[in-house]
Amino acid sequence: MAEPFKLLINAALVQRAAARLALAWPEFDAARFAAQASAGLDALELKARALHVCAALEATLPADFEPAAALLERAMAEPEPLQGWILWPVGEFVARRGQGQPERALQVLHRLTQLFTAEFALRPFIVQHPALVFATLEQWTRDPSDQVRRLVSEGSRPRLPWGLQLKALIADPAPTLPLLRALQDDASETVRRSVANHLNDIAKDHPAVVADWLETHLPAASPQRRALLRHASRTLVKRGDPRVLAAWGLGQAFAGQVSLTLRPKRLVVGDSLDLQVTLSSRSRQPQKLALDYAVHHVKADGRRTPKVFKGWLLELGAGERRELSKRHSMRAVTTRRYHPGGHRVELLANGRVVAAAEFDLRVPA
Repeated sequence: MAEPFKLLINAALVQRAAARLALAWPEFDAARFAAQASAGLDALELKARALHVCAALEATLPADFEPAAALLERAMAEPEPLQGWILWPVGEFVARRGQGQPERALQVLHRLTQLFTAEFALRPFIVQHPALVFATLEQWTRDPSDQVRRLVSEGSRPRLPWGLQLKALIADPAPTLPLLRALQDDASETVRRSVANHLNDIAKDHPAVVADWLETHLPAASPQRRALLRHASRTLVKRGDPRVLAAWGLGQAFAGQVSLTLRPKRLVVGDSLDLQVTLSSRSRQPQKLALDYAVHHVKADGRRTPKVFKGWLLELGAGERRELSKRHSMRAVTTRRYHPGGHRVELLANGRVVAAAEFDLRVPA
């Protein structure tokens, strides 16, 4: 079994960081930092560990931000840079203590993101100093480092997981759109992947913005851009957004017959559900199909609410018959609580329900 993520920030990492900071600044109280950062660390989850170590940095680094920034830059310099997961707490320190000198703080984050990531630390500066940050990010779209260019997109995502929500950008994503245009054809796949996730964030609140984007940028797109835009479209394809489906040539209703079979019909939490789909085309032309499925989970009050899962993307030939299968896990996850009762599965072809079936779920006591 893989070790929990929280163990990525541990006492040994703290000790190595203390030694590296002491090399960069002989006056650094390495023993005090290590003791404070390690005390109670084992009882905390990952993000809480990062904040706990950040508090130890605040207690032991210089009170003035400029000398603290210079110290951190020396510690992140070659030949033995401060790097890895300890830089999450370092980024939090910069975000807390650098608000009074945002230009200097952004310089530190520029270096930090090339060793780890500064996507969480950047966000408070977007909230407090948006004009400065967006001017800086525009310059960074041309930075030689692909990690800096990735930060432009990832750090400004409206709904970055684990990150501070950027409510102003959730309400109006316009400030980031020029940045995404500059980066969507970036040479780095890592950067392009971030742009796709950023656009998918926007799609959750402003589907028309992403539909407009597809209609503008999909025609004559390179294979790399098409892959980016397909990933950016995933939420709206699953929602059956008509403009997005049409942009991908998936706007037509399926012409043919569909059957959906579920096995077994009775499950216990932890089991897997097998979906068997048979498609029979009645069309004289090939049909492009996005096939997804919605599981209508039973809630505590007996209502059923759907969650759409990705299925298949295919082209069905004229008159073709095809069989498809997929296994869907019903194991317990932290993001969903299962309740017993009859669950419904709907098969969607190009956003339209074309078949449905039900199964019964039991929850062990």
